[in-house]
Amino acid sequence: MRFPATKICLLVLILLANYASATAQSRRSQTGMLDSDGTILSVAAVRSDKAGEPIKLEDLFLYENGVEQKIKNFSFDPSPAKILIMVDNSSTIRADVEVLKKATMEFAYEIFDGDQIFVVGYDAKPEIIQEWTDDAKKIETSINTFRKKGDSFLFDSLGAAVEEILLPLMPGTRKTAIVLITDGLDRGSKNAFDKTLSELQNQNITVYALQIPDRTGGAFRRNSPKAGDVINQLAEGTGGKVFQIEEAQNAAKFVCDELKKNRYLLNYLPTNSSSYESRRVFLIGSEGITLRTKNAQPPNVK
Repeated sequence: MRFPATKICLLVLILLANYASATAQSRRSQTGMLDSDGTILSVAAVRSDKAGEPIKLEDLFLYENGVEQKIKNFSFDPSPAKILIMVDNSSTIRADVEVLKKATMEFAYEIFDGDQIFVVGYDAKPEIIQEWTDDAKKIETSINTFRKKGDSFLFDSLGAAVEEILLPLMPGTRKTAIVLITDGLDRGSKNAFDKTLSELQNQNITVYALQIPDRTGGAFRRNSPKAGDVINQLAEGTGGKVFQIEEAQNAAKFVCDELKKNRYLLNYLPTNSSSYESRRVFLIGSEGITLRTKNAQPPNVK
């Protein structure tokens, strides 16, 4: 059977559109969206009692939008970590360049075999300082380019870093973290705070922070939370943790140890599988078990 040329062209366009749609859906399912295999959460879990005894499914209780969920699997994640360090290089940040360099280097000293670090400095735009490496000497040399200049566009820089640096690793790499060295101030980003946080949650990226003293003195922001609240909400919303810049050495050890020794993958099939809004997540454990994970899932209906 022969088709007119116009019909053949139309058929090709339809096939291409269907392929693109299927590819997009597949990618969403691999980065936290609902699929036939369920939804994945990255979890930091520590047992303070019964040392050495594994954490079992019956020790965990997961709720989504207040509805208890059935956990399908909970397993230790032995994979190496990819740690993206983002350092505020704006002109008015209340930390000397040497302090910023020292805080960054603490992570280079603490990573485990197989872990890698990527360093970005940002002001009005992000700048690659050092690509993926586990070589402390390379990092030490590269961070000599840190400087203080311009305004802080935190949200835009985070969005660009996720898109260009972390997303290309996925879905093969699940253990990804961002370490922010900043006071949380954003001055003029096009990306809104809520969108930035939602994207991080969508990709299961954990945010840790070394918090620098707030240069605004706690001033209210028109279109985003106060600087200090930005730091807290990014960390709490993604299952991370906040440290003060003076605690850099202890923070680096904590973060690298947690990623290596206390990271798990939790798999569940949401009961309320149709949602046009973010799904609030609440995970608790039996007595003696401490858990942290992100506090919301993205909508699974677009």
